[in-house]
Amino acid sequence: MGEGEEVKEKVQPQPAYGEVVDLGVDFKTTEEIKVPEKLIDQVIGQEHAVEVIRTAANQKRHVLLIGEPGTGKSMLGQAMAELLPIESLEDIIVFPNPEDENMPKIKTVPACQGRRIVERYREKAKGQENIKSYLLLMVIFTVMMALFLQFSATTLLMGIFVIIITIMALSNMRMRTSVLVPKLLVDNCGRSKAPFVDATGAHAGALLGDVRHDPFQSGGLGTPAHERVEPGMIHRAHQGVLFIDEVATLSLKMQQNLLTAMQEKKFPITGQSEMSSGAMVRTEPVPCDFILIAAGNLDTVDKMHPALRSRIRGYGYEVYMRTTMPDTMENRKKLVQFVAQEIIRDGKIPHFTKGAVEEIVREAQKRAGRKGHLTLRLRDLGGIVRAAGDIAIKKGRKYVERDDVLEAMLMAKPLEKQLADWYIEMKKEYQVIKTEGNEIGRVNGLAVIGEQSGIVLPIEAVVAPAASKEEGKIIVTGKLGEIAKEAVQNVSAIIKRYKGEDISKYDIHVQFLQTYEGVEGDSASISVATAVISALENIPIRQDVAMTGSLSVRGEVLPIGGATPKIEAAIEAGIKTVIIPKSNEKDVFLSRDKAGRIEIVPVETVDQVLEVALEGGERKETLIRRIREALPLRGAS
Repeated sequence: MGEGEEVKEKVQPQPAYGEVVDLGVDFKTTEEIKVPEKLIDQVIGQEHAVEVIRTAANQKRHVLLIGEPGTGKSMLGQAMAELLPIESLEDIIVFPNPEDENMPKIKTVPACQGRRIVERYREKAKGQENIKSYLLLMVIFTVMMALFLQFSATTLLMGIFVIIITIMALSNMRMRTSVLVPKLLVDNCGRSKAPFVDATGAHAGALLGDVRHDPFQSGGLGTPAHERVEPGMIHRAHQGVLFIDEVATLSLKMQQNLLTAMQEKKFPITGQSEMSSGAMVRTEPVPCDFILIAAGNLDTVDKMHPALRSRIRGYGYEVYMRTTMPDTMENRKKLVQFVAQEIIRDGKIPHFTKGAVEEIVREAQKRAGRKGHLTLRLRDLGGIVRAAGDIAIKKGRKYVERDDVLEAMLMAKPLEKQLADWYIEMKKEYQVIKTEGNEIGRVNGLAVIGEQSGIVLPIEAVVAPAASKEEGKIIVTGKLGEIAKEAVQNVSAIIKRYKGEDISKYDIHVQFLQTYEGVEGDSASISVATAVISALENIPIRQDVAMTGSLSVRGEVLPIGGATPKIEAAIEAGIKTVIIPKSNEKDVFLSRDKAGRIEIVPVETVDQVLEVALEGGERKETLIRRIREALPLRGAS
């Protein structure tokens, strides 16, 4: 048996709409679920990335993580920090340079020794300060004795003058001795794991280090150069992990400096502003032997500095984060563990009952958008977990119940979903969306905005004699992307085939009514085809039907994305029947209440679409027969 067949056997059969989900583990509440202590064991569904992180931590390799937000990139970075040894951690100290105060010296010592070294210097400086205090007391005592032996105005003035001169001399002496006290730049004492530094969005000074401006640069009032040195995140991440999300947002100059730091494993600190006195200071190279975990989406790869990516690729690994995992019983158990992890990590919400976890797993099935898969955009699922927990607390419950999760899904809707709901409500109020009766050339299409928010998209078509004697045109209005426009053009191939005449004598007008921020993709192909055929043949379309599906030039209905949110939008709009591609049949995950409110009709060819969508009659039967005879697939069978 091949590997593909093994995976296929393990994938769980998809439940019918609204059925209970088998979690593969028996428990009453998530209190009973054991959560691993190490972060690397808490990563869900990214086994290939976990293996890379383990190897990279062992060999000290850089890693580039590419994928969508919420799939666990930062968690993997933190997990790597736990895997690194802490025995090699070091403290970094900056010392004054008596030969050139604008070039402070750098020294590294084992962790916890830095504090002791700085404390010894402070004790020594404190002893010198005590000596100066004794000297000042002696001068004051001598002045008082002189006044006691011979009091006069001249003696008093001379005494005051001597005390002032002594104070000024001792003050200058204090400045010189304080220079001898070094500054602890990086303190790793007491760490239980290697440093993890999140440098996402950092500016140059924060990332590479900086030297503070000194407004008093002369007269003995200035701050010594070494005391104004501030370490960068690359130095704080020494012997640890430097995590940078959306790494391409760093300027090219910063990426070049980052590359230098990675290559040399040390980078001097200087003032970042040319207008500051700190720009005159430049330390000796400061150690920054870190492991870089760079993250981003696919666009990040194109915008990264080529040399930086080459460095990662040549001395490390590139990993693409998965967005779904197979819907196996083992992976469902992992999602149960995920819910328990989120509860413990949040620390403010109660545990979930088994029924509540079932709804989270069902939502993971729905959001995957693929049959036999579970979503790995776990940050979004974590938001539902926390919202459900907040609702349960508000109700005074000890545990989160199933209805709390369902309520949380309504309350924690993304902005796109809220906009889609508003869109549907407004269009129904003004009768832009119609759900009753029959109309010629008008069809209810379906689309998605964002990732998980569906909308009903009314489409109208009108056929008129061609304005040009040479040829007719397909004229499309609405905010359409290039793929959507091409899909409309492809519909003409089906029409030419079944009609058996030159349709160039017609101008075909197609309008996407009040299109929400444009339509991209070709999932409205069967909707456009239905509207145009209805207009050409003068056959009405049922308005209680909505549809989604891509259409090939051979008349096949091809799969689309976002099947579940599109169907949910149809339900909310009051649609009674929805047509979807046969290949998307198992991608539909509806709650029990929604499953009973709509009829879902899977189709494979355009004639099956028309059979459901068009109003019955002899003209409809004749049309469908002609189309079936003209379809290449039907003719070959």
